Amino acid sequence: MLHHIYMRRCLELASKASGYTAPNPMVGAVIVCNGRIIGEGFHRKYGEPHAEVNAIDSVREKKSLEKSILYVNLEPCSFHGKTPPCVDLIITSRIPHVVVGSTDPNPLVAGRGIEKLRAAGIEVTEHVLEEECERLNIRFNTFHRKHRPYIILKWAQTADGFIDVNRDPNSVGRPTWITGWYEQTLVHKWRTEEQAIMVGTNTAIADNRFLNVRRWQGHQPLRITLDRNLRLPSSLNLFDGSQPTLVFTEKQPPVGAELASAHFHDIKNVQYSTIPFDENLPNHIINELYNRNIISLLIEGGAQLLQTFIDVGLWDEARIFTGKIMFGEGVKAPEIVISD
Repeated sequence: MLHHIYMRRCLELASKASGYTAPNPMVGAVIVCNGRIIGEGFHRKYGEPHAEVNAIDSVREKKSLEKSILYVNLEPCSFHGKTPPCVDLIITSRIPHVVVGSTDPNPLVAGRGIEKLRAAGIEVTEHVLEEECERLNIRFNTFHRKHRPYIILKWAQTADGFIDVNRDPNSVGRPTWITGWYEQTLVHKWRTEEQAIMVGTNTAIADNRFLNVRRWQGHQPLRITLDRNLRLPSSLNLFDGSQPTLVFTEKQPPVGAELASAHFHDIKNVQYSTIPFDENLPNHIINELYNRNIISLLIEGGAQLLQTFIDVGLWDEARIFTGKIMFGEGVKAPEIVISD
């Protein structure tokens, strides 16, 4: 039971960096000596030191490490990426016992870290609170096991099943709100937890969203939209240059001097990706995002884009708000049919 107590502390520490570590996992580490925590740390941000490094650095009397237990919710890394391998530091610190929550699905690690620890004579205890540890890093795990981002669908619908009123698709407007302040704030919190957020062409025009985080503090996601024929106006809030934006298109976008004579924006902080807009569109999108190391995607609309991903089974969660108001007519909400 003591292993569980300290592993829960690892999970608590790891979750503090939610939204900041991608495409790395969230990891916390705790060092215990004679039943007392003498050091702890977590991976704060992608590119910065890992949890094990921060935990070991926090120990004042380094000699105590030689009679301590290191708890970590994910298998220590065994390769040199942006930072040196944590396994090497654990070995040189002479820590005799390591307790691991779950193994790392990254093929660069995938059990090699644990093997290297044991080869160095270190006792390793595995699978402590494994289910909870897996759940915390479900985005990271999905990315490496399924070779795609973890996909969350989100929409609000009326009591009678509509996602929007009927609107002119060529007019730039504002969202038709179905939910209230609390739900809208919660969505901004959700945005900080995901690496990217996407809407379709008609939603980009009709709602003119910023797709940023304003009602919460945290990571600003990569904004993504579809623009098959490059018809989105440059005045959209998506193109304000305040944060990175990715546009999927079927056309080859103009470059350099050609921009001056086209109706395109100056592409500041905006990238284009040319993909086929065929029956495999969802797969083309997620394959490109996988190649860009995007481990999670929040799809916020519109109905057609959401339904397309639902129909091909490319989704992991659906977060649906149902309001009390009724439209009577309009754009039908997506439908999820779950077979027995």
